[in-house]
Amino acid sequence: MFGDFLKRLTQPEPDPLADNDARLALTALLVRIARSDNDYAMSERRLIDRIAAERYGLNEADATALRKEAEELETQAPDTVRFTRAIKDAVPYERRLDVIEALWQVVLADGSRSDEEDALLRLVSNLLGVTDTDSAMARQRVAKEG
Repeated sequence: MFGDFLKRLTQPEPDPLADNDARLALTALLVRIARSDNDYAMSERRLIDRIAAERYGLNEADATALRKEAEELETQAPDTVRFTRAIKDAVPYERRLDVIEALWQVVLADGSRSDEEDALLRLVSNLLGVTDTDSAMARQRVAKEG
């Protein structure tokens, strides 16, 4: 089902993603970070749904459907390095900053940060070309709002 999408996404020079494809790819990153500590809690799923609804103007049912599709994509996506680098090439920096902020929301949702989550978020930030400073500022914004 996602074979063509992943093939397009991981080409040496991917085209910019269409809005629906970008939504799916970026939501799959949220799923990947939520699963990274081997505890994919219902609270994280609900948060991903809420993030998708707010960011993309979706109703509850559409946000849940997007997350479920992203869960499937995440299981089929290549390693984080290839997947994230492809997104970097296809998504403007400002939108990548939004993704980092959303990733921090998921990491901080359960009130604790695991080593696995921290490591994956550092890797994803780096691969998306987001500076450590910008990532730390995103984390601070999320922590203040939380």
